[in-house]
Amino acid sequence: MYRCPTCGAFNRVPATRPSGLPACGRCHGALDTSGKPQSVDGEGLARAVASSPVPVLVDVWAPWCGPCRMVAPVLEAVGQSQAGRLIVLKLNSEEHPEAASRLSVRGIPTFVLYAHGREVARRSGAMPRAELERWLHEAWGSSEEVRM
Repeated sequence: MYRCPTCGAFNRVPATRPSGLPACGRCHGALDTSGKPQSVDGEGLARAVASSPVPVLVDVWAPWCGPCRMVAPVLEAVGQSQAGRLIVLKLNSEEHPEAASRLSVRGIPTFVLYAHGREVARRSGAMPRAELERWLHEAWGSSEEVRM
């Protein structure tokens, strides 16, 4: 399952897809299937969490935060390795403080994992890739949807 970066719609893309970039079924824009984290605002986050058929990992961050910048490549690697099985979203707490406040974020970076429209785990602080993957696996269990 992939989220359209333009309209936020979720799209199924077959494993044996034709060559070229797939298009979003709703807006017909190019669909990014790389699994890279996507920026989101509060409204987009709420829609994604409510309607995603796969787990959603949210990174609440700010551009001035050193640990946030250090963990960015880790999130990108995890997102790419889990492309289609996990959606990784980034919420800039400086641009969207009301959304960060609704999430009760007290420090950044904060990672929130959602599944089936509800929060299943939360963790604050930068961590290396192996630790992030272990946390995701423990939070989501042995589900095939988040396979490390």
